[in-house]
Amino acid sequence: MRKILGPIVLLLLAWPALAQQQARQMSLEDAIQYALTESIKIKNAQITIANAEQQIIERRAAGIPQLNGSVQFTRYLKVPRQPLPEGFDIFNIFGQALAVDLYDQLSEKTQAALNDAFQGSDGGNDEGIAFFLKNNFTAGLNLDAMVFDGSYFIALQAAREFRTYTTREFATKKREVENAVIEAYLPVLLIQENIELLDKNISNLEQLFFETKELYKAGFAEQLDIDRQELSLANLRVERENLVRQKQMAMENLKFNMGYPLNEPLVIADSLSQMLVDASPDALTANFDPNRRPEYELLEQAITMNEFNIKLNRAGYLPSLRAFGTYQQQYQGDDLKNGFWAPSAFVGLSLNVPIFDGLDKKAKIQRARLDLELARNQKEDLERAITLEVKNSRTNYLNANQRLQSQKKNLGLAERIYETTQVKYREGVGSSLEVTQAEQSLYSSQSNYMQALYDLLLAKARLDMALGD
Repeated sequence: MRKILGPIVLLLLAWPALAQQQARQMSLEDAIQYALTESIKIKNAQITIANAEQQIIERRAAGIPQLNGSVQFTRYLKVPRQPLPEGFDIFNIFGQALAVDLYDQLSEKTQAALNDAFQGSDGGNDEGIAFFLKNNFTAGLNLDAMVFDGSYFIALQAAREFRTYTTREFATKKREVENAVIEAYLPVLLIQENIELLDKNISNLEQLFFETKELYKAGFAEQLDIDRQELSLANLRVERENLVRQKQMAMENLKFNMGYPLNEPLVIADSLSQMLVDASPDALTANFDPNRRPEYELLEQAITMNEFNIKLNRAGYLPSLRAFGTYQQQYQGDDLKNGFWAPSAFVGLSLNVPIFDGLDKKAKIQRARLDLELARNQKEDLERAITLEVKNSRTNYLNANQRLQSQKKNLGLAERIYETTQVKYREGVGSSLEVTQAEQSLYSSQSNYMQALYDLLLAKARLDMALGD
């Protein structure tokens, strides 16, 4: 039993380490590249492009000749008969010699049917004559081809323009996914570094707390000193627990935006300080071209498509011409052996000339013009919005950069003050209240610095987004 339990216990003890090893580690760039292949938005955009490709094939097929085969079998349970006028005589119509010759060439069953149909030379059969036999089998080929259609080439070109539209739409979706991943990645990084900073502060405070208890035992500290530090330590531990829960929520949001499985572990690999890159002078001062933004190009393509929509509806006023041809083989007989085959073939042209449609096409053209005007207004509005976004992003970046420099100085001062108060306290010339106040000031400065660093990274990312980089 011990031989069995031993490996099991070892496996259970090693399980957390194994799970940690299996966690996938990603930098921000890794997370973006993963999202560009696994995000549902990206997959749907790729499906839209594939659908546009098939629409081109569909539109092209309308101008290619269409060949169809058909097969039909009919079994008459009661053969229809055609009544004949009184005094009808086949010999008087075709002539005596020709009628006899035609009669002799018929099969015995057909002659019998004629004998039944014509009882007497006066055609007085009340039931009439049957022009069909019981079994009818028809097989044929039908060819249909477009000769001229004014809307065909416009529709085909419009389908190609739609493919271009979906390609540009894919670029906008990629940009949206990249932006979403960046804005979801940075909060996880901020919380993670705050947790690491808290761990360091907790470790330092635990050491100071231990020294204070030793001083208290030696009679050089008061119970109040111990209580203050114990309270500070408890507050730090509670804050750390809250950050751990916040990190879990932020990580779930990051996985969702990446298209990453929510139940699989993920570890981020970057740090805020490593990701900090100053914006170039051109990014802060140079004139901006809206064409660098994929959504601006998308609206330009939408304008082109609306122009084609107007042309397509105008082409509806033109006539269309189609050619067709058919070849058939028809079998008739009272059974499936002794009947006869009758071939037939014909070709023709079909011309369709629009005359009046109740003003339907006129209304469609007017709607297409309104859509074009709307797209142009949207383009103008987007251009103004992008210009404003670039200006605001540049201002926000400059403010965030200045705020970070200020918080960096404040952090340096807070660290020196905290170190000085600790030295004075250990030497017995300072109070625990001074240490607590310096400690709170240090924690506040650390938090402000981390937030300023995060704000600058986010401002830089949004500046790049606004510039289309």
